[in-house]
Amino acid sequence: MPEAFAFAPGSVAPREPALLDSLYMSIVTVTTLGLGDIAPGESRLRLISPLEALVGFALLTATVSWVLEVHPALTRRRILAVRLALLREADPTAQQIDSTTGALLDGIANDVVRVRIDFTQYAEASCFHDGEDNASLAAMADHALTLARPGQAARRPDVRLAGDVLDGALRDLAAVLDQRFLHTGGGPREVFAAYAADHGRDPGAP
Repeated sequence: MPEAFAFAPGSVAPREPALLDSLYMSIVTVTTLGLGDIAPGESRLRLISPLEALVGFALLTATVSWVLEVHPALTRRRILAVRLALLREADPTAQQIDSTTGALLDGIANDVVRVRIDFTQYAEASCFHDGEDNASLAAMADHALTLARPGQAARRPDVRLAGDVLDGALRDLAAVLDQRFLHTGGGPREVFAAYAADHGRDPGAP
């Protein structure tokens, strides 16, 4: 710059510092704007410039794709948290849980599994905080363990099975959180407490 580039007639670019022109040319190319006031003249630069534009297009596509993919993951996490908050407020008895034929606990287990997969595929989602406590999984995860216990002790075998599945899903989620982010080496209760503390939450808050 400027010897290897051609400038449009009337352009003030040749009077600017070469470093500024180089930065301008690179930004215009990588953002695929293609304004055309500065164009590469040498053969190798005429090849490199389109490649730089392809890199910029790939970066833009990757950024948009990431936003579109991580948002549903955050939504699923918040839906599970709100559901757990509503159940904590309803405070179902062991008899009520025993009469659900396992559907309640099985539905929560499915949501926990989806969130566990989200944490695996979108690890950066762990950095997002969820606002109020009733929409924060960090504040509500521990309550899911409280729901699993009466399910595991229920009289109906289908409810006991659903309780065991929920307990296993929560242990799996805790293992992923601990292995990837928290590194406590403890059980699910300790991991969820550390997860709550990491997000500034109190898992025992009403």
